[in-house]
Amino acid sequence: MLAGAAGRAFTVRDLQRSRAEGRRIVAVTAYTAPEGRLCDAAGVDLVLVGDSLGNVLLGLPDTLGVTLADMVRHTQAVAHGVQRALLVADLPFLSYQASVAEAVHSAGQLLQAGAAAVKLEGGAFWSQTVRHLVAAGIPVVGHLGFTPQSVHRLGGPRVQARSAQAQAQLLEDARALEEAGVSAIVLEMVPSPVAAGVSEQLRVPTIGIGAGPACGGQVLVLYDLLGLSPQVPRFARRYADLRSLATQAVEAWARDVREGGFPGPSETHDGTHWGGAEETEA
Repeated sequence: MLAGAAGRAFTVRDLQRSRAEGRRIVAVTAYTAPEGRLCDAAGVDLVLVGDSLGNVLLGLPDTLGVTLADMVRHTQAVAHGVQRALLVADLPFLSYQASVAEAVHSAGQLLQAGAAAVKLEGGAFWSQTVRHLVAAGIPVVGHLGFTPQSVHRLGGPRVQARSAQAQAQLLEDARALEEAGVSAIVLEMVPSPVAAGVSEQLRVPTIGIGAGPACGGQVLVLYDLLGLSPQVPRFARRYADLRSLATQAVEAWARDVREGGFPGPSETHDGTHWGGAEETEA
């Protein structure tokens, strides 16, 4: 049963305990208050305000153009819709790389915006940053494998940890993050057997995205699972086709407008009352 199924909030401690208890974590990205409300009502454990909003909402080619101000604003929005799920926000590109002090300041802004934890990309090199964040009272989720903020260095979105050397480095990075105090680690686009091996050797849970079924949980972009994205990655699954439904709805409305079918009597103000309440002019 989900930690919040009876109304109790899912906390960082629940996230940490899930590995020992064998409970799979359900995580979904969200970028707006209605999306956060939807995910929360569906009973997911973790809502991630991802810097993927650059690709999904802003039409950017990658996440590199997403600013801390963007993340703060969208975290505030999602926080208005989430009551029981754990809210995690991404530290965007250049918001934590320059110094530990900058990382603490940036993460603090996300917590003040409503997040309960932050996520950052990268392995052992960032362990000191993680230690300082945790010491400052800021829970951290790690992110290994394909890290979108390093898209140019990695040569595009592609599966990571294919060679024996890269697999050993992935495990070393995961252990370093665990030792530094992360509460969980996202594994993105990693071969399933590799993700399974890493997950088995950690005490903290892993959350997979394109990393196979052996991770301690799964995360997907809400727009992908609802079928709102024009293209869905191979590792995602459409559970609805809302893009087609929305297109059909707008087409039907446009047809009604052109043919004089909208607005009708029920959508027309008669100058007295409308919908049981008096209307005021704009």
